[in-house]
Amino acid sequence: MEGKIIVVTSGKGGVGKTTATSSIGAALALEGKRVAIVDMDIGLRNLDVVMGLENRIVFNIVDVVQGKCKIDQAAIRDRRIDNLFLIPASQSDNKDVLTPAGVERVANELRKKFDYVIMDSPAGIERGFENSIAGANEAVVICTPDVSAVRDADRVIGLLYARSLEPKLIVNRIEPARVARGEMLSHEDVLDILSIELAGLVPMDEKVLISSNTGTPLVLQNDSFAGQAFRRIAKRLNGEDVPIEEPNRKTSVWSKLSKTFGLR
Repeated sequence: MEGKIIVVTSGKGGVGKTTATSSIGAALALEGKRVAIVDMDIGLRNLDVVMGLENRIVFNIVDVVQGKCKIDQAAIRDRRIDNLFLIPASQSDNKDVLTPAGVERVANELRKKFDYVIMDSPAGIERGFENSIAGANEAVVICTPDVSAVRDADRVIGLLYARSLEPKLIVNRIEPARVARGEMLSHEDVLDILSIELAGLVPMDEKVLISSNTGTPLVLQNDSFAGQAFRRIAKRLNGEDVPIEEPNRKTSVWSKLSKTFGLR
């Protein structure tokens, strides 16, 4: 049985797409799946740093597509999770060095070697995006609860539909207190605007920065609320029926108690 290729994308940069990609990939590997994460952000690679594998790079995805090496030569095994691999991006090329046809050919090879291939698309809708979705079976759109990110996500969703991909949504960096104060869109607002299937809700979590700086997968930090959210998302992407947990649930209860006892 061939594996599944999931492209993780966003309309706007800086919404946590790389963290989401590495977290979903690591979480699926922890579920026992053989997983490859492919950094498609040619020229600006950073997944290798986030995963703590930057010193092990010899070949990259451009080398694979151009036939300079085999997939097994470019795939770097994670230091902590045996069935998790990274195929890094090239830093010395630009996005135009690849073509959708070339990426699709390699994607078909990857499908035979891994249960899941997570493609980390560069933000935006240009050539890098076209390359990243070329061989994808599914798409996940990362969006933060702010107007500009939602607007750009809507544009990407339209393009994914045009290519017969039905995207799922992850709302990232939710801050319940700011939502309650009306300073941030709620996840319901985002869902109302984008109207696609929800894959999960991820709270703002300071552990994300620690994870990135130490090269430790977020999902390995048991005290990370964001890490726990990504593990639930990975289970849903793997077909498990896991209820959506709202980050504001505890805050709402606290808010009610506070009002009841006059604590604020």
